[in-house]
Amino acid sequence: MTEYIPFSKEVDALAINPNISITKCNGELYFEYTSLNFEPLASRTALTRFENQVESDAMLLGDGFQMLCQTSGTVNQLVDIGRCPDNSASYRIYDEDAPKRFYNYLVIEQSSGFTLFGFTSCHRFSGYFELHTTTQGIDVLAFIDGEDSAPQSWESNQLESLVVLHSDTMDSVFSQFADIIASHHPAKVGVSQPSPIGWCSWYAYYADVDRQNVLDNVQVMEQEQEMLEWVLLDDGYQAFMGDWLTPSDKFEGGVKALIESIRSKGKKPAIWIAPFIAQAESEIFQQHPDWFLKHSDDTALKAEDVTYGGWRCTPWYILDCSNPEVLAHLTHVVKTMREEWGIELFKLDANYWGTLKGQRYRPGVTGVEAYRLGMQAITEGAGEALVLGCNAPMWPSLGLVDAMRVSDDVERDAHRFEQIAKETFLRSWQHQRLWLIDPDCVTLTSLPNQGADRSSYEFHRNVLLASGGVLLSGDPLPELTPFAKETLESLVTRQKQTNNTSVFQSLTMNHSMLKLTEQRRLHCLFQYTEDGTDYTLASEYPCDWFDFWTREKLNQEPSHIHVITLNHARESRAVVAVFSSEEY
Repeated sequence: MTEYIPFSKEVDALAINPNISITKCNGELYFEYTSLNFEPLASRTALTRFENQVESDAMLLGDGFQMLCQTSGTVNQLVDIGRCPDNSASYRIYDEDAPKRFYNYLVIEQSSGFTLFGFTSCHRFSGYFELHTTTQGIDVLAFIDGEDSAPQSWESNQLESLVVLHSDTMDSVFSQFADIIASHHPAKVGVSQPSPIGWCSWYAYYADVDRQNVLDNVQVMEQEQEMLEWVLLDDGYQAFMGDWLTPSDKFEGGVKALIESIRSKGKKPAIWIAPFIAQAESEIFQQHPDWFLKHSDDTALKAEDVTYGGWRCTPWYILDCSNPEVLAHLTHVVKTMREEWGIELFKLDANYWGTLKGQRYRPGVTGVEAYRLGMQAITEGAGEALVLGCNAPMWPSLGLVDAMRVSDDVERDAHRFEQIAKETFLRSWQHQRLWLIDPDCVTLTSLPNQGADRSSYEFHRNVLLASGGVLLSGDPLPELTPFAKETLESLVTRQKQTNNTSVFQSLTMNHSMLKLTEQRRLHCLFQYTEDGTDYTLASEYPCDWFDFWTREKLNQEPSHIHVITLNHARESRAVVAVFSSEEY
């Protein structure tokens, strides 16, 4: 017998799995495993079906399991936004030829407004949606990845919860979604604090960074760039991946002494670690092989066996966070850095690898659950320090980070700047709701082996201007060009005026608006194709219109509207509407 659960006036939920019961409570659907058949829960376990929900020409947005994956487009022309889809040959989270998965949430923009299908919890299982075309229309199906875990090993039969939301505006539907998520995963305290502003070593020196590089940049921060508060020592300081408390030979006197020097200059120290991985040469892997994820034959699992193997110092081995000794180790490392070294922000990288599936110390613990246990251990060690997630599994990180990278690594390259723009804008709604967003670093000065033209840098700075969130320069500060210096100062000024992110009204992500002050509104425009497009900027009151960067006045008399034309791909503009008679 077919069972429909009335969910809203727009949609009913169809029960399709006899092993799972569905309960509606406070506008959400809750799922519980009720079968006495204790077969392992499959990676594609169906929860419910929503019939005939998508118009054929609707625009779509679906998140990915991990940071580098998002999907947009239409039903018949889906577009992978990032370089690394979940079903790519590298990541292999699911098969390339399987139906496309939209993890965490699926947003549909169509004639009836915006509809959001979203998982509101992620405690043990990741949730995703698929689109299935029938003779009656296009249905939305909800699934969880059971990770082939055995119900008899669970502490609870409760699965995850989801919601379906409708609104005339995209920001409203996201706002409702975030509020419901907060009831399951309360945001960390840092989410409501100002976003960090500072400098990061990675995009200036990469893994070749040494002690003197850092001191040279801190000197510039002290003398010329006082508005930069944070110093983030990125990858390259450690002897081996996994041995985070042991410095490489490039850091004479140790990292602790360098941190003390940074603090003595009035700057806030931050550090990069990849807490869930270790390379074969590391002391932790040599001394504690039993701490790592295993294959079923009890051999150590390399990341490359099941997914992308890593970007350097491979092979990577994965700590098993179902093991209490591993959790104690993570807390110890981070607590040492916090209390003895004085670290005030931790950038946690390669977090996705903490969710990998394999044989664990505790049976029945899923990759999602193990990852969350590991993150909780890190949070305990971090105390009041901020935690920034990077290369992370998105929904498994809910409530566990203060800030989150929402885009790929920046490169001084026009196409990468465009990719980062789309990735960031499509997740900008998460800012100050789930976490502070991090659109990655400001890179406006070319290196000998990496550079872009002026128009590309102008596009990049407008992306960061619209985004808000974490603002870290990735350039070698002693080598900043005048353009880079002026841009950085303006971006910091914007952040001081408001820490909010711009609001987009459509999934096209072409036009955003931000209230800078009571008298000023910032409009940011982005063109992604070679087709010329006219953008009409509207104001409630007659106002003057100025170019944000040049301060050139764009109109002769105050007006309600102003039209800007963009003619080329990766062309952008930032325009300020000023309501008073004052010059901008």
